[in-house]
Amino acid sequence: MPARRIDGGKATLELLPNGVLHLEWDRDCTIATTDAESAMAAVDVLAAGQVHPMLVDMETTRTVTRGARSVFAIPCSASRIALLGSSPVDRMIANFFLGVNSPPCPTRFFTSRPLAVAWLQSAADEHPATA
Repeated sequence: MPARRIDGGKATLELLPNGVLHLEWDRDCTIATTDAESAMAAVDVLAAGQVHPMLVDMETTRTVTRGARSVFAIPCSASRIALLGSSPVDRMIANFFLGVNSPPCPTRFFTSRPLAVAWLQSAADEHPATA
């Protein structure tokens, strides 16, 4: 299924053949509350009552507002979340989120896409198939 642009135009979302939701934020974007709300609504629509592991590609994201971080702490159709980044700024954003907010499901930060996907798929049988 091809990636769909999320309302607000700052990210794309797709369900990969391996069952992983892939949310990719645009380069140098600031993720505000409305962006986070649109992304999580799109995740729930695409998942259609199922739960899936989710890869969040946040490489080169500029910042995430406090309101957006609060939205990301609300449960959605993700069974576990791998945050993928590459820079010290990405790691700082992820660590701040993980330290301040209580993620709604197991969540980890990675700098390696293959390791992130392997972690996501390693728990495929730990969660029920519906949300």
